[in-house]
Amino acid sequence: MKELDFNLDENPFINFQSARYAISARINVKKLWKWCHENDKSFFTMSMGCLLNAVNSVPHLKRRIIDGKAIEHDHLDGVCPIMDEGKEIYREMRVPTPQEFNDIVEWHDHVRELTSKILSLEDDGFVCEMEERDFTNIVNLSCIPWIDFDMLTNCVVDGRAIQPLVTWGKVNENYEMSVSITVSHIFVNGRELGYFYENAQKEFDSDLFD
Repeated sequence: MKELDFNLDENPFINFQSARYAISARINVKKLWKWCHENDKSFFTMSMGCLLNAVNSVPHLKRRIIDGKAIEHDHLDGVCPIMDEGKEIYREMRVPTPQEFNDIVEWHDHVRELTSKILSLEDDGFVCEMEERDFTNIVNLSCIPWIDFDMLTNCVVDGRAIQPLVTWGKVNENYEMSVSITVSHIFVNGRELGYFYENAQKEFDSDLFD
């Protein structure tokens, strides 16, 4: 990570009780949805990879405040809750960025193997206190596949938390999927959120899925 030349004292949102805010928007996932079904790949996992790539494409989403200084991580790993089909085991996993692999398909297979190990209790998964997560280079990713939601709010552990939270929902009959992102206004404005959604759509429309 690198320290930024960023005057926190002059930021208009630094003393707010909470600078957290969220937005939800739909993106078209038809291309990836059909590719996953034709190639026996997990749409959930591939969606997570596309959204993780989109987060890492926007520098402002990788920023945090550590020891009173504004820093920017080189990359953010993804942390995501997972459960078994019987909904009896609920764990979390931490996954690297797809950029560490030859392509997102290779990353998919790695994540599926990790998922299997965690749910079979061969791997402990990700364990970190909620209060410590803001000081770790992670983005929280979660899926609510049962609901085609219009908006979403999140629990607030600390009003000054910076860590992005990304949630995606059910794919509707038009192959649209709601994606919600919660961020801190200290670092992220509307323009940066626009970049996130623009890049997310590009990820879901990748030539890899032709």
